[in-house]
Amino acid sequence: MSDPISYAQNNRDRHLAELIEFLRIPSVSTQPEHAADVQRAAHWLAESLTAVGLRNSRVIPTAGHPLVYADWLHAPDAPTILIYGHYDVQPAEPFDLWHTPPFEPTIRDDYLYARGASDDKGQIFAHIKAVEALLRSDSSGGRLPINVKFIIEGEEEMGGPSLSAFIPQHQELLAADVALVSDTAMISPIQPTIVYGLRGLCYVLLDIYGPQRDLHSGTFGGGVDNPLNVVGHLIAKLKDEHGRVLIPGFYDRVRPLTDEERRLLSQYPFDETEWLAESGAPQSWGEPEYTLVERLGARPTLDVNGIIGGYTGPGGKTVLPAHAHVKFSMRLVPDQAPDEILALLEKYLADIVPPTVTYQLHWQGGAPASISDLHHPAMDAARVACRETYGRDPIFMREGGSIPVVGEFQTQLGLETVLLGFGLVSDQIHAPNERFYLPNYFHGIEASIRFLQAYG
Repeated sequence: MSDPISYAQNNRDRHLAELIEFLRIPSVSTQPEHAADVQRAAHWLAESLTAVGLRNSRVIPTAGHPLVYADWLHAPDAPTILIYGHYDVQPAEPFDLWHTPPFEPTIRDDYLYARGASDDKGQIFAHIKAVEALLRSDSSGGRLPINVKFIIEGEEEMGGPSLSAFIPQHQELLAADVALVSDTAMISPIQPTIVYGLRGLCYVLLDIYGPQRDLHSGTFGGGVDNPLNVVGHLIAKLKDEHGRVLIPGFYDRVRPLTDEERRLLSQYPFDETEWLAESGAPQSWGEPEYTLVERLGARPTLDVNGIIGGYTGPGGKTVLPAHAHVKFSMRLVPDQAPDEILALLEKYLADIVPPTVTYQLHWQGGAPASISDLHHPAMDAARVACRETYGRDPIFMREGGSIPVVGEFQTQLGLETVLLGFGLVSDQIHAPNERFYLPNYFHGIEASIRFLQAYG
């Protein structure tokens, strides 16, 4: 008589073959020529959810790419978990840097190479196969120990606008006790890692306009303000040399690190020398009163991402440019709200932009930060699942990037999220030769089984 773990182990070859079939579909959400492939991936996924025994599986049309939903809600005394993932992938270009074609999955040295292998098809598919093992093993009696809902989107790599619009309009459909997301990375193949905090984002474009046309710098220099010079002065007023943001009120709602968090983050096995070598920077930098690990995941930032303006061709051209543009982003932490930060920035710019130019500020996108309760019962279940699967307790960390839907789950559905990733930092997501370490895939299935059992 097989239990779910034995079932998963006995079906590894088939579970791998099915993942490879999924990866063959070039579901690139940002490229219009792949719109039909994105649709095909959604329908393939819905059929897979039905095949494992989930109910109400369907493809939900949106203004963009479709959502995929399925559930199993027949454990009346158990909690409900909402499992999120995405089936769309990043563009694979440049193709010439791939060692094997990105949509022809290839196994080399226990790694499965394909676009989307780690981000996020392999990770969400591990949960689907975990549900299969729980429903089909002899010992389960065709039942789950917990109620499960899946919501899988096809626009994560383009910001997730359709899911963002869907959530507030379908709160009852998505109602649950906790969310589970696997779109993050482990420290190493043997060290499970739980991300309990993600930074948010506020991204803007600032246009600075001076004269109506480019001007001769000899004739007008010293008499007309140069928009590029103005950009330089403004940037210097946004952030000091130690990394502290100078926008008044910027830190007013920053949630301070607790002693428990600082202790947990200090246990993160961070090799600064290796990190510097990977970055290529000569030394680390930032707010001196915080450790590097704290600065990378638990402190807000402001960074210029691009400056556009003036003459940049070969040789010289002595002009005062008519306009200049600067793109910058602010990584936010709990409880900083993107719209409030934008309002503070607008007020500050009104004070510091000189009257010698005009300007326009454009919102380019954003997302709230998120942080999960370390003492939530689902976190305890995740600890159990990691310990039983990997033989060691998980490391907890806060990640510097953003997964916008996690913040939306928290603010709109009231859900804590367990971020239990099975990828590796070295998986080369978004880059050529993306890969997924196959033992992580199989261990991910087992960890998901144990998590659903422990939380149920």
